[in-house]
Amino acid sequence: MPARRRTVLAGFAVAPAVSAFAGPAHAAPAHAAPAHAAPARRSPSASGFRAGVGVSDVTGPVAEVGMMGYSSFDQVAHGLHQRTRARAYVFDTGGGTARVAYVCTDTCMIFQSVHDAVLARLAQRFGDLYTERNVLLTAVHSHAACGGASHDYAYNLAVLGFRQQVFDAEVDGIVEAITAAHDDLADATLSYGRSELLDASVNRSRDAFDRNPIADRDYYPHGIDHWMRVLRITRAGLDVGAVNWFATHCASLTNENLLVSGDNKGAAAYFWESDAGVRHLDGVVPFVAAFPQTNSGDMSPNLAGEPGRGPTDDEFENTRIIGERQVAAARAAFESATTLPVGPIDSRILYLDMADQTVSGRYTDDGREHRTSPACIGAAMSAGSTEDGPALGLFPEGTPNPLADALGGMDVDVPQWLVDAQYPKLVLAPVGLLPPDGWVPHVVKIQLLRIGDLYIAGGPAEFTIVAGLRIRRTVADELEVPLENVIFQGYANSYCSYCTTPEEYDAQHYEGGSTLFGRHTLPAYQQGFARLAGALRDGVDVPRGPAPRDLSHLQPFFGPTVDHDEPLPGTSFGDVVLRPAESVRAGDVVEVEFVTGHPQNDIRRGSTFFEVQRRDGTGWVRHADDSDWATRFHWRRESTHSAIARITWDVPAGTPPGRYRIVHFGEAKSRGDGTISSFTGTGDEFDVA
Repeated sequence: MPARRRTVLAGFAVAPAVSAFAGPAHAAPAHAAPAHAAPARRSPSASGFRAGVGVSDVTGPVAEVGMMGYSSFDQVAHGLHQRTRARAYVFDTGGGTARVAYVCTDTCMIFQSVHDAVLARLAQRFGDLYTERNVLLTAVHSHAACGGASHDYAYNLAVLGFRQQVFDAEVDGIVEAITAAHDDLADATLSYGRSELLDASVNRSRDAFDRNPIADRDYYPHGIDHWMRVLRITRAGLDVGAVNWFATHCASLTNENLLVSGDNKGAAAYFWESDAGVRHLDGVVPFVAAFPQTNSGDMSPNLAGEPGRGPTDDEFENTRIIGERQVAAARAAFESATTLPVGPIDSRILYLDMADQTVSGRYTDDGREHRTSPACIGAAMSAGSTEDGPALGLFPEGTPNPLADALGGMDVDVPQWLVDAQYPKLVLAPVGLLPPDGWVPHVVKIQLLRIGDLYIAGGPAEFTIVAGLRIRRTVADELEVPLENVIFQGYANSYCSYCTTPEEYDAQHYEGGSTLFGRHTLPAYQQGFARLAGALRDGVDVPRGPAPRDLSHLQPFFGPTVDHDEPLPGTSFGDVVLRPAESVRAGDVVEVEFVTGHPQNDIRRGSTFFEVQRRDGTGWVRHADDSDWATRFHWRRESTHSAIARITWDVPAGTPPGRYRIVHFGEAKSRGDGTISSFTGTGDEFDVA
């Protein structure tokens, strides 16, 4: 497609009021703001930006719940490393003519079930102010998050079904975060910047990447998406938030980790917010920093090419380092960001039936019309990724799965027409044909947000870097704006596995085997995004498209539940069974164990399972809790109904000397009537020298 003159000229503008000739858009300086093209046609004028920020807890049950990401039957949570959060941003114009809400959670995915429930709750509270059109939900894709929030069976198989506590925690937390951001709205200045980050990701599917045309490969000369893109939010001269997009999998923690965590991106948000003085438990949130994904389908944080390896051989140390590197790059982009001129706020959505798209030759690699097909998993998906870990646990050989059995099993013949449609994929399971209505979603939402001269294109899958690049090019071309004005947002609003380019699909690596709807999945998305961008450009609407299916009425669960709790013989709940050393120094690890109940009795969302307390005069003040990087909460069964909580604190450098103690908060479920009672355990005092 020939380049439009307006697009090329606009690509030279790198400041709000300056048309400096600095080269084409793809060669913009590392810290350049997006180029500023003329406003989209027929868009309402804006009198000024307003922005609000909010944060809430989305941590589900942290014991005996399957974890989401690796889909390993053996990865069952037994504790907590750091609480997971929802971070929300609301933007509107001073005249209030339009607004958008953007939310990033420290979970693995946003499933359609959660998306729909959040919107229903928002409608109850705000009417038609926040809708599926102007609300975008995404996740950092942590592989250490709680599983079971989906209504799509393929993503619940390894966790043995739908978990109501996980679902409720995510929905409640997201709604709370958006509400807080809504209440926080005030006049704001928005700025945008970029920086390079070269040592936080590697391409885990380089052979597939190298099949792409040279124009795609040249855009990513290192084989990675090396740009950190940052939206800075300032009010009355004070910075209140940052959205920091960077492509790397949240898979620093391996499938052997059993502690719930936001992984490297949750850590990055914690590090920056902690530096800004954020104390979530106290409700003091002066600064909200989200680290969302973008097109990270083939980007791994495991720099040595193996799970848990790179930069070190310690998975928690890797999580910290990759998180801190993202913070450093985000700060660089943040500090050099250029103010966005005030412009319209707008949005469009479209629901696509990805199992049945006719794709114009305008978007296909051979210029001919093609069709997508019902979802299929390929043999390459079952094989998994050597860099990040095993594949989706749909086929545990010799292991029965009561959820799969309850749904009628997976023994379905693959018709020849579907084999042909998915070629060259070796089809392992036609998940789109499994009863009752497929085990993965097929009607999914794509979305385009406009915030001034910045555009965010949201898609519901794990897009490879070149797949994301092609969607950005499609949107930029339709809007007649420079490419760097468009950000691609993966993992948005729903989840249907991967999306590769057709060339990458032919390689049938893990990502290609996980591209569910066939070789022309990406061209189908490009076609949909072109419709959205054209409608946004022209100030018109597009038909919503088909409605997603609702399977909320058929959501069985076959995992363990809590019958009742009993203290160990001769003890009471809260008793200390392992005492700390009397004196410690920075670098030492404090360990205390308590007799406890089951964390599922009360997930303590918005609270904590423990506090590290420091003596202050005659009283005690909280010094750390289960949100902090240096603490860990381990839970283990000692017998059928008895359990121990082990709380550890790695004493950080710079910890004030003084007298400390660890206090545990828990709940126990009684035999018979199931009454849940709270208890507190207080550990021995110790000195930090």
